[in-house]
Amino acid sequence: MSEVENDLKVADELHENGEAQKVYDMLIKYKDLQNAEVEWRLARACRILPMADSEKKKKAFAYEAHEHAKLALSLDDKNAACHKWFGISVSLVGDYLGAKYKFENSTTVKEHLEKAAELDPKDPICQHFLGIWYFNFAEMSWPTRKFAKKILGSLPTSTYQEALEHFQKAEEMEPNFSGKNDLMLGTVFLRMKKMDEAKKWLEKATRSFCKTVEDLEAQREAHKMLTTIF
Repeated sequence: MSEVENDLKVADELHENGEAQKVYDMLIKYKDLQNAEVEWRLARACRILPMADSEKKKKAFAYEAHEHAKLALSLDDKNAACHKWFGISVSLVGDYLGAKYKFENSTTVKEHLEKAAELDPKDPICQHFLGIWYFNFAEMSWPTRKFAKKILGSLPTSTYQEALEHFQKAEEMEPNFSGKNDLMLGTVFLRMKKMDEAKKWLEKATRSFCKTVEDLEAQREAHKMLTTIF
């Protein structure tokens, strides 16, 4: 096993333990190697790294994640992870480029997530983010829909039921894999007025194991929803 291959293996183990900074520090030395396996992992680490830090750093890491993901995809467009992290990174930079960019690139996000799911049909992360995509469109207010339609010409079909199916599929693939997925299941059931199911998943989210700041934020949001709604 080469040094790079060994470091990739270690990086995945570190990622599973929520050690994004160590993953980044280990792999950034290979940034000039033009290796797709390195680049998509750097994109993944960049997405997680800044969540507890300043907005300035969050933005910088979002753009860096996109650059790594874009390079990864250009190096290997048959790789499910490259498509997945490219799609996620497009959405990530959209948080800083505004609604117009997000709507214009919404189809790109969905296409790459679907391609990733096609190449790796057992990946719950793809299903989770597809659920987020459908949820965000189903959740849009009338003024936002009007604005989106002006940009896109026509809005994609999206319902809470479609979002639910993706979140459920993610959970079925890997039970307990994400507190954020539990939170989203609870939220979708809430929107669908299925209060018992909503409460069950929100309570589950409050008990989820936290590896990242995103997990912790999901846990706090679920607790807040439980105390204010039920």
